[in-house]
Amino acid sequence: MARPTLASVAEALRKRGFDVICCADVQAARDAVVRLVEENGAKSIGFGGSQSVRALNLADTLRERGCVLHDHNAPGLSREQVLETRRAQLSCDLFLLSANAVTEGGVLVNIDGVGNRIAASVFGPRRVLWVIGRNKLVAGGPAEGLARARAVACPQNARRLQRRTPCATGVCTDCASPDRICAAVSVLEHRPSCTPTTILLVDADLGY
Repeated sequence: MARPTLASVAEALRKRGFDVICCADVQAARDAVVRLVEENGAKSIGFGGSQSVRALNLADTLRERGCVLHDHNAPGLSREQVLETRRAQLSCDLFLLSANAVTEGGVLVNIDGVGNRIAASVFGPRRVLWVIGRNKLVAGGPAEGLARARAVACPQNARRLQRRTPCATGVCTDCASPDRICAAVSVLEHRPSCTPTTILLVDADLGY
């Protein structure tokens, strides 16, 4: 099946209560994030570990604007500091993440190992901002979105994180490995009622 268009997915997401901004390229997405940070007076920014967000190279720009960054992938953090950073993401002014898949009907699908990304996407931060490239759009429904997550996103993330899991070789086997990165699944069918949420749909391939 052909991949849905950004415009059609944007319309579907709006019907589900999300604010949506379509961005022509990575620079437009970057500008949109900075603008939303400034418009909302956000001073504490959480990074959910997304490679899509990291591709926007926002860290220095946000620090120059006086923002405190809660990034659990920052170098030199101890295990306890990583956990505390993840907890801080749950109450930050603005939380940034991506999706493993977005269906043509506007449903957001994510798989998480720790759960901080899923938790913060639903409730806690004052505002949530998703950065989603065109490569994450799937024809079909949540089942197709989950299939993409397991077949595409999870194996690449397992290799990136150097996990000893079957999917690191490219094949998901629903393993019992202690290194498993698939523990929780979220299927977001509508904007959570107490969480203002904006979705940037970017006409570029971003992340996995």
